[in-house]
Amino acid sequence: MEAQRLIFHSHIAGGLSAVGAQKTQVLPVLSAPLRLSRHTYKWVSIRSRSSILSESLPDNGNPECRSSVLTRGDLSSEEADKPTVIRRKNLAVFVSGRGSNFNSIHEATLNGSVHGDVVVVVTNKKACAAAEFARHHGIPVVIFPRKNETLSADLLVTTLRSYKVDFILLAGYLKIIPPELIKAFPNSIINIHPSLLPAFGGKGYYGMNVHNSVIASGARYSGATIHIVDEEYDRGRIIAQRVVPVLATDTPEELAARVLQQEHEMYIEVAAALCEERIVWRSDGVPLIRSVENPHQLL
Repeated sequence: MEAQRLIFHSHIAGGLSAVGAQKTQVLPVLSAPLRLSRHTYKWVSIRSRSSILSESLPDNGNPECRSSVLTRGDLSSEEADKPTVIRRKNLAVFVSGRGSNFNSIHEATLNGSVHGDVVVVVTNKKACAAAEFARHHGIPVVIFPRKNETLSADLLVTTLRSYKVDFILLAGYLKIIPPELIKAFPNSIINIHPSLLPAFGGKGYYGMNVHNSVIASGARYSGATIHIVDEEYDRGRIIAQRVVPVLATDTPEELAARVLQQEHEMYIEVAAALCEERIVWRSDGVPLIRSVENPHQLL
């Protein structure tokens, strides 16, 4: 039996009232107050011949991103120089803790650095600082997974599609991403990890565990990595990396702070590239970023 979906808007006094219903079942949100109007200015970027929202496979059989235009091969000079107006992208951010990367991404969407909007936050901890930040800024919060409840990954997919999500950004989300979600959003889910993957990645490597292990290993360098999320934990194709030194006297906390500063800057750069459709694919499947200053340069 199909359940009705209720979309809630907050009253000034903080109460909730139902204002609409549809027959598609979605996960309940903790808050979904009225959002501020989006920017009306247009952005110009470089994009391929493919159309937005295309879910078709290219001739070589490799999946393309369903929402941005991810191209393979070199663009001709005429194509690369042709300006195209692109729409703002809808972003979902997955978090489990304080969400400092989420905070910086949200700020970047407001100041124009990222041509998109955070339209929903997904967390497994309803009382975490990131969820409170989202509620304070009028962003709907979805709890997944929920304790003592069996909620299917398909329901999460339906919920995200109800918000017309283009990209999913993982920002310290400490749960495994279900394969149903990866299949529904191919090449559209990215994660940030506080080490230079593939080193110090995989099961058990999260938070301070990573920095403790880096220091204990004697590594002279560490950093942060943003990668495509696939079925293998921390093994997806790398989009970008930043390197920091590991000092002889470093504590895990000092190293973590140095890496986190690079995380914030790099995540904004990658989110901007996604929203401006500047991610392209090398022939071997590695994602690269097309430079803003020089569209013919790949980073």
